Amino acid sequence: AAGAKVRRGPARPAAGRPPSFPPARIAVMNAMIAKLTPLQTPLAKPSRNDWLARFPESGQTFEEWCGSGPHTITGRRTVLCIQPLGDFSKSEDSIVALAAEFLGNYFGLQVRTLRPQPLDNVPPRAQRMNSHTHERQIRTGYLLDDVLKPALPDDAAVLLGFTARDLWPGAGWNFVFGQASLENSVGVWSIHRFGNPDAGDPAFQTALLRTLKLASHETGHMFGMLHCTAWECNMCGSNHLEETDRHPLRLCPPCLAKLCLATGISPEAHLRGLAEFCRRHALNAEADALAEQLLALGGEAAP
Repeated sequence: AAGAKVRRGPARPAAGRPPSFPPARIAVMNAMIAKLTPLQTPLAKPSRNDWLARFPESGQTFEEWCGSGPHTITGRRTVLCIQPLGDFSKSEDSIVALAAEFLGNYFGLQVRTLRPQPLDNVPPRAQRMNSHTHERQIRTGYLLDDVLKPALPDDAAVLLGFTARDLWPGAGWNFVFGQASLENSVGVWSIHRFGNPDAGDPAFQTALLRTLKLASHETGHMFGMLHCTAWECNMCGSNHLEETDRHPLRLCPPCLAKLCLATGISPEAHLRGLAEFCRRHALNAEADALAEQLLALGGEAAP
């Protein structure tokens, strides 16, 4: 199996889990959902190897998310920290830097990239040779628990590790795109299987778009957002690259409402920032889709 995993653990302290959201804010989000829903495409029946065919899930409504005590931006933990892990090519370095910029627009948070951490001394228990690709992989649990968790800065809402090394989470999995630990506010994602960004502009754009989708999707999990099972959405589960490429970069309206309540960003600021980012980097189909949502809310993005 492939894809991305979420590790769930004990509930967060009450200080970080507001029991309810202001009714006026909920009303604003419900009005936004009503305006954007006509633009949505229902999620099609999964093919045999798609995420929902392998891992049946019931999804999560906006109301269910609100009542789940999700992680939100509170107190001093307001920064999204990026931790590069291991070596990157020049183009891979550019992709990580652009992903950091994109995530700042996506969540409306300050982003800080930390000094790269080497992966030269990974213990034997935390690595293996993949029997299909014959390439060495690193176990995600080691990176989450032994590398990222101890390094979580005091002001970090989340700490996101990026690596160009291939990952796997344990028995029964061939590889994994990424894994997040909700209880520890850390996650790690690999760009290893997203193509060679050094092979020219089209390959760079493909690898970039796949990285943006993965990083924003996985970070969404860290704010309590489960996989979307109703609409074509950035929070849909993905079990293989074709499925990743098929899903959009933009969120469906209920998932957008969850993100806005979790981080405090407005739907308009989220959509405008992403549309302008995508336009600058020639991701025009994604920019058009985001601009369509923004227009439906009465705003305009850069042409």
